[in-house]
Amino acid sequence: MNSAAAIASESQARADELEERLIDFAVRIIKLSARLPRNPAGRHIAGQILRSGTSPAPNYGETRGGESPADFVHKLRIVLKELNETSIWLRIIERSELIKRELLVEIINENTELCRIFTASLRTARHRVSE
Repeated sequence: MNSAAAIASESQARADELEERLIDFAVRIIKLSARLPRNPAGRHIAGQILRSGTSPAPNYGETRGGESPADFVHKLRIVLKELNETSIWLRIIERSELIKRELLVEIINENTELCRIFTASLRTARHRVSE
């Protein structure tokens, strides 16, 4: 395998791994939303976090098929926007004590890490588009 093919293969593997992380994150959000209380606040927050927390995975799938570098950046921005919104909902759940803090720690950490990954990816992609 030549070096260009090896780099493309490695890049594809990283993208596949990131997509799987986003799918796993969405599943965790679904399970978390099911644990929220069935009162008006719990139902409202469940709906909001379900929407924002499950959308990064399919949006990233669309990102991978971007029609142009600008389209790629735009779709990557949507993934990050949804992850940032999910972060806010997780903090609201934590502060309102709707779910025990120890049940939120891992998902909050994963959300933070995914935000960092996509922030760096967006920075790199923007730089490449502006070259």
